Amino acid sequence: MTMNEKTETPTGQAAEHPPSGPEMNTTEAPLMSQEERLLALESEVQELRDKWLRAEAEMQNLRARAKREAEEARLYAVQKFARDVVETAENLRRGLDSLPKAEEGEHELLAKLRNGFEGVERGFVAMLERHGIQKKDAQGAAFDPELHQAMAEQPAPEGVAPGTVIQAWTPSWTLNGRLLKPAMVVVAGKG
Repeated sequence: MTMNEKTETPTGQAAEHPPSGPEMNTTEAPLMSQEERLLALESEVQELRDKWLRAEAEMQNLRARAKREAEEARLYAVQKFARDVVETAENLRRGLDSLPKAEEGEHELLAKLRNGFEGVERGFVAMLERHGIQKKDAQGAAFDPELHQAMAEQPAPEGVAPGTVIQAWTPSWTLNGRLLKPAMVVVAGKG
C-alpha cells in the first residue's frame, strides 16, 4: 500500500490509511538527546514547583485572611448593639447627675435611691467591661481626634495648656480597642 492509499471496508466505504514505515514524513524535528530531554524536564519540574509554591502561599494567605475576618466578625459583630447599650449607660449617668447632690440631713429615701442607682451603674459598667466595652473619661486629657469630638473651644483657663479637654459632656467608648462612640468635649484654645 502506498502513501494515503485508500482501501474499501466491508461496507463498501473507502478508508484512508495513514502513512507508515519508510514512507513517513522525515521532515519532523529530530528526537531530543537525553541531555536535552533531561534539561527540559528539569525546567518543567522547576516551573511546576514554582507554581505549586505560589499556590501554597496564596492558600496560606487566604486562610490567614479568612481567620482574621472571622475573628473581627466575632469581636465586632455586636457593634451596633454595643452603641445602643452605651447610650443606655450614658442615660443612667445623666439621670444620676440630675439628682440633687448629697447633703447632710437629706431624706433617707433619697440617699438610698442615689446609692442604689450608683450601684446599678457600677455593675452595668463592669458588665460592659467584661464584654470588651471600655469607658474612657476625657476630662483633663489632651485632645485626641481618635477618641474625642470637639463640640466647642474656649479660651484656656489659668494653668491649662491649649489643646486640653476642659469639659467632657460624654465619655468615649471603645469595643475591643476600636472606637465605638467618641467623647463630646470642650477643648481649651489659645488664650
